Amino acid sequence: MNPLLSALQPYPFERLRQLFAGITPNPAYRPISLGIGEPKHATPPFILDALDDAGRATPSGLAAYPATAGDIKLRQAFAGWLARRYGLTVDAATQTLPVNGSREALFALAQTVIDPTLVGGAKPLVICPNPFYQIYEGAAILSGAQPWFVPAMPAKNFAPDWDCVPDAVWARTQLVFVCSPGNPTGAVMPLPEWKKLFDLSTKHGFVVASDECYSEIYFREEPPLGGLQAAAQLGIQDFKNLIALTSLSKRSNVPGLRSGFVAGDAAIIQQFLLYRTYHGSAMSPVVQQASMVAWGDEAHVVANRQLYRQKFAELTPVLTSVLDVALPDAAFYLWAAVKGGNDEAFARDLYANYNVTVLPGSYLARHFNGHNPGAGRIRMALVAETAECLEAARRIVQFCQSRV
Repeated sequence: MNPLLSALQPYPFERLRQLFAGITPNPAYRPISLGIGEPKHATPPFILDALDDAGRATPSGLAAYPATAGDIKLRQAFAGWLARRYGLTVDAATQTLPVNGSREALFALAQTVIDPTLVGGAKPLVICPNPFYQIYEGAAILSGAQPWFVPAMPAKNFAPDWDCVPDAVWARTQLVFVCSPGNPTGAVMPLPEWKKLFDLSTKHGFVVASDECYSEIYFREEPPLGGLQAAAQLGIQDFKNLIALTSLSKRSNVPGLRSGFVAGDAAIIQQFLLYRTYHGSAMSPVVQQASMVAWGDEAHVVANRQLYRQKFAELTPVLTSVLDVALPDAAFYLWAAVKGGNDEAFARDLYANYNVTVLPGSYLARHFNGHNPGAGRIRMALVAETAECLEAARRIVQFCQSRV
């Protein structure tokens, strides 16, 4: 067996299952889960129609093996969306590539770009935000690298504190994961922070992987700045050592479609395509056809964003009465501090007494350099319909008031 597998930590939801083991929630309340960030808004009918039409088509349906690089028309759809959303000009054939959801691509990208050769007896480093999406850690470990965690700072609106990274760490770094808008904090990285990271990448040669799957759910008038967009504004036209990753899951409410794309440095894309050819990561022709349609339409994205805006506008004031929480920049999470600071006890007792599931913040972070930046916080995924989320919020208020 691969010995690196033993270094993987339990996934947050496995830890949550263990936390709830043996608990029978209060039967007076029906279960409501704010635990998993799985979109629950309805999938747009036109995407379902496109799937059905593509499945019946011949030979473009399921009667042929798809190319790993994907249909050039799909890649042109990616380039077209990047142009409309960010004002970017990319070469569809050399600077974009379809992926089976951003999760799969985040993991595979690390396997592509990491050179696990020991330098002076030390492993290469992969820098991750903390708290973080756990795929970053697993991708680093299984690539033969060692993760190094950068805390998200409340004083910086929960943006990563890149300044805390020592020069000796940057010198060993081969890959940096950026999540903007962030999971679980919703923080958006501003242009000066991107410049800082790009300057460091130029100096040390590491790759920046910009995870942007929440980019279309935002609450300010200005859309979140993307990694490629930041690079273009800073004059980095070739996107050297930069790859952006996104998907349709949150944007279009199709997490089961497993459809996304990567874009950026053509040299990395070329090597990533080579890796994926052997890995067997081709996207189904049916999914490709539906994806082209989805990337080409913005009306459903605007409507979806408005649903989240209305929901957060209604829920946030309810929860601020009992929790230290504020409207995030973007994404569909609330990142709240709990009184008493014990996030596990809060999640366990809320589940037992009010049948509402939230995720302890400490499960989304690592104890690193003497501190777990997720401790004392909970993540609430407001993905269900507004009425259900409001009911959960009212129960949380009752629960918090009962603990005083």
